[in-house]
Amino acid sequence: MLEIWGRPTSICTQRVLWACNELSLEYQLTLASATMGPTGHVSTGASPFGVVDTPVYEALNPNRTVPMIKDGDYTLWESNAIVTYLAMQYGAELLYQSNNHVLAHASQWMAWTNEHLEPPLHTLVMELVRLDPPLRDVANVEPAQDEVRRWIKILDSHLATNPFICGEHFSLGDITTGASTYRANLLGVSSDDFINVAKWQNKLSERIGFQLHIAPNEFHIG
Repeated sequence: MLEIWGRPTSICTQRVLWACNELSLEYQLTLASATMGPTGHVSTGASPFGVVDTPVYEALNPNRTVPMIKDGDYTLWESNAIVTYLAMQYGAELLYQSNNHVLAHASQWMAWTNEHLEPPLHTLVMELVRLDPPLRDVANVEPAQDEVRRWIKILDSHLATNPFICGEHFSLGDITTGASTYRANLLGVSSDDFINVAKWQNKLSERIGFQLHIAPNEFHIG
């Protein structure tokens, strides 16, 4: 059985869990984090799930981050790499039509999400949700929301001629990008302001993996 280390409130872990659902993969999830625990962020005095600070974990993932998977003797960290591996290993036809052009296109948008959309989105989740209130800086919120809007506008233009990230069919590219865009909507960048993103999000919301691992608001703002 696939082993996963992570937490449901980690958007990177959510990607992996959603992919597992799409592929009907059984897994065992071990709650792990250096910064978050069952009652919130460490800045509020909450205790983290831990695990990542153990020598055993560090030997497998020197970054001490989540998620990480172990598939038999094979260990892998970084969420986009994990989602790509799972697709290639267990669902090439399902998640990229066994087409390397589709796989590369999906990887392009997955990298775009991490490099452009996620940094300001991380600022928002920290300032609006996770940090202890005395540590928050409201001046950081509006600029981060503006930057998220700038990137989502690019995505909206792409989706004007593409029902999904890679064209006509759902792919692994929709998992990474869809999870982050949904969180942006909850943090003040409404998908309703972007008609093509809103239509796409409605399609994603019909998928069981999305409903289980992305849709619950407590995984983002709880």
